[in-house]
Amino acid sequence: MHNHPFCILIPLILLHITYKASPQEAQVMNSIILLLLLSHGVPKKIMADDKSSSSFATVQVGVILDMDTWIGTLGWSCISMAVDDFYAMHPNSSTRLKLHLKSSQGDVVSAASAALTLFNDIKVEAIIGPQSSEQAKFVAELGSKFQIPILSFSATSPLLSPRRFPYYVRTTFNDSIQAKVIVELVQSFGWRKVILIFEDSDYGYGILPYLIENFQMLDIQIPHKRAILVSTTNKQIQEELHLLRNIQSRIFIVHASLELSHRITLMAKKENMMTEGYAWIMTCGLADYLSLMNFSSIDAMQGILSISQYVPESQKINDFMVRWHKKFYHNNQSFKVNQLGSFGLLAYDTTWALAMAAETASLSSSGHEINMTKPKTLLNVISNMKYDGISGKFSMENAQLNVTTFQIVNVIGNWGKKIGLWTSANGFSKSMNSKKILTGILWPGDSLSIPKTLAVPPKDSMLRIAVPITTFSELVNYEWNPRTQRNGSGFCIEVFDLVMASLDDAPSYEYIMFNHSGSYDDLVYQVYIQKFDAVVGDVTINANRSLYVDFTVPFVGQEGVSILVPKYGLRKSAWIFLKPLKPGLWLAIGVFIIFTGIVVWVLEHRINEEFRGTPVNQFGTILFFSFSTLVFAHSLVISPYSSEPTLYTVYITDICKKFYLGEKIKSNMARVVVIVWVFVVLILQSSYTASLTSMLTVEQLHPAFTNLNDLIKNGDYIGYHADSPVQNLLRADRSKLRAYDSVKEYDEALRGSSRGGVSAIVDETPYIEILSKVYPDKYTMVGPIYQTNGFGFVFPKGSPLVPNISKVILKSTNEIEKLYMNMIADTESKTGNSPSLELGSFGGLFIITGITSMSTLISYIIIFLNQHWHVLSSSSEDKSVRGRFATMAKLFDQKSYTTTFANNEPKEGPQGNENPELTPNLSSHTCEISYQGEEGMVEKDTAIET
Repeated sequence: MHNHPFCILIPLILLHITYKASPQEAQVMNSIILLLLLSHGVPKKIMADDKSSSSFATVQVGVILDMDTWIGTLGWSCISMAVDDFYAMHPNSSTRLKLHLKSSQGDVVSAASAALTLFNDIKVEAIIGPQSSEQAKFVAELGSKFQIPILSFSATSPLLSPRRFPYYVRTTFNDSIQAKVIVELVQSFGWRKVILIFEDSDYGYGILPYLIENFQMLDIQIPHKRAILVSTTNKQIQEELHLLRNIQSRIFIVHASLELSHRITLMAKKENMMTEGYAWIMTCGLADYLSLMNFSSIDAMQGILSISQYVPESQKINDFMVRWHKKFYHNNQSFKVNQLGSFGLLAYDTTWALAMAAETASLSSSGHEINMTKPKTLLNVISNMKYDGISGKFSMENAQLNVTTFQIVNVIGNWGKKIGLWTSANGFSKSMNSKKILTGILWPGDSLSIPKTLAVPPKDSMLRIAVPITTFSELVNYEWNPRTQRNGSGFCIEVFDLVMASLDDAPSYEYIMFNHSGSYDDLVYQVYIQKFDAVVGDVTINANRSLYVDFTVPFVGQEGVSILVPKYGLRKSAWIFLKPLKPGLWLAIGVFIIFTGIVVWVLEHRINEEFRGTPVNQFGTILFFSFSTLVFAHSLVISPYSSEPTLYTVYITDICKKFYLGEKIKSNMARVVVIVWVFVVLILQSSYTASLTSMLTVEQLHPAFTNLNDLIKNGDYIGYHADSPVQNLLRADRSKLRAYDSVKEYDEALRGSSRGGVSAIVDETPYIEILSKVYPDKYTMVGPIYQTNGFGFVFPKGSPLVPNISKVILKSTNEIEKLYMNMIADTESKTGNSPSLELGSFGGLFIITGITSMSTLISYIIIFLNQHWHVLSSSSEDKSVRGRFATMAKLFDQKSYTTTFANNEPKEGPQGNENPELTPNLSSHTCEISYQGEEGMVEKDTAIET
């Protein structure tokens, strides 16, 4: 009983079931059981079952690789080894993969043709490959049409996805994950700008959206992108790199196939772009295959960083590498490959996974022929397969390999030094068990210093400085400057020249006129896209522009925003002479003038002949006497030797030569009234003169208003510079804001809101100061009312010139202030700053005197004609127009003894005058005026014309 083989078999089976042996242990147990059965004899039924179990189904599998390349040969060796190893490990599998190799010959058409042959002639149930993303795209389309799974272990382009191609299975990482690793690597070194070189293919373009999106999230700029075809010659690649060399950015990211990447590094070496200050990041695990490169290629790659999938070290890999070397070198003695890299390992794991999936699909189809495995079932199984492969955890999720760890390799010597890891959970670290950041990197040129985003341009390079075209030529002007012997002048240009002259090893530069049709934002954008290296001009620093470029510290304009307003608006009025006194005061003066005249007339009417006569004469006397006190109050003379003081006036000396204009005042009460009134008039006259003088001189320095909020509340229109950020500061209705472009437009617009213009101009202080000096007699500056960041020089993001220039600006504050004051002084000297009184200010007075003169003349002519009409009518002489004109001329020439509008005749001599000493003799050629001086009575004869 104990010698029966089942006595040994049963315990082994129980042991196998109890401990759930691993596949390797199960294989050993199966072998032991088989040997026991053969040595002791097996019942026929059992032998029959064993015989039936030896039958298996063949799964036709196509393999498409580029067998003309060493990497294709390497991949095929790993795929074939995976099949042998799997079935050696699983001899009792119910399925067998049969491989059919086709070469793509590095061509998309050949890859598609090979796929069609495999589909139609061999009836494959799955295809492994092809290598490149561009070939995989066409084969994946065919796979979807024939409903055959396509397993790719090397096509990483995000353009290939199970969503687009339902039968496509990616058993490698997705470049969208690699893009995140690259961006975080750039961020870790503090770089703010990179240049991207990529292959002009689906593989190259596939990563772009993910790189750009991730870079934008971290505010890292990609000012230049260069797409290079695989067929591009080395000379063309060198020319492309030469253009990039003149750009200040020294950080390059290369995403291309291995062959193209090798050529790029070789040409970069020739262009001296693999020297200190440069940084190169290569994708696709370039450093994994250094042993295949010649000395010149390895030498050109010194100091670059490469990213590849992380493969943990294990005994399983070591054992595999020993067996792989024996087999590979036996069949390919010309190749010298020391390591497989992720490419070969993933090829092995992909084939192993397909064999496992075929076995699982076979077991799930019980009751049917084994070789009738459905491709769709095979696809479903492998799309979510998980097992431990030689490359690490082989975990599929929705037909995509889940890769969470990458390694960073630094090319040093003939090898790639692993300097750190990246995991999706923790980012960068020195190793899996360390949180230290990446260190010990040897950069190009054997430098240990981290390269800067932008290096100072070499002296032999010429910076292209954009100069904006503005109407404020005092600030920026693109004209020949004899001092510097080149185009470019104005305050901003002078400041930049001063700063650059103070820099050590300053690069050469030239000014280029940029006649921008858009805004200053467009000009700043030209620096962002590297069309210009800098902008020098009146460019305001603001937050939005700082997202794309770097500004130096402001060199002017920190004062903020000011207002340009007309100077004391009264000067523009023709009635300015009325403004010194309020309307109420004018009314009071008029009332008291009439009232005083009436009072004096009442007091003098009975006793003073001068205040008697016809009503018209009396009314005129009252008005003349009252109003004359306003003008002739300072000429009042009351003689102490006369019992009847008389009011005299010296009136319009040059014309009338001391013509007598006064009436006699006999009443003492009237004298009191007149003296008091004259005293009041003298005060009013002095106040009026001082007020008017102030308005025409001192007050012209005052603005018409000082509060911008008052204008906004009143709904007045406000002007601003069309390309200035000032409009964003104004809290006014947008419909009340008007934009202007030039100094002339400012001047034309400042005529007032009621006249179709604006009441004020709001702009940055430097502009307002210039305008106030260009029109010193018309406008003045109020403010500042808002704060701004001032003007700064524009440079690309991360430019090393920015901190150096900023330091010089801060040290040269006095020199810059002196340049600014010189600019203002030059503006004043060109325009003049001495205001003069205008004719328009006294227009009202001239209108009044003109109307009065014309009215008097016309009235005199009418009265004259009316008084002498009877002479013309009764004349018997010539009745023609010429005759009548001659008659009127004769009448006008005759002497008259009466005054117009008066019935009294002039008195000759001292008759009617009670004090002849003070009476002017109008009939003689002299006028005798006596007055009391300090030394007694003095007489003076003054000749006058009659």
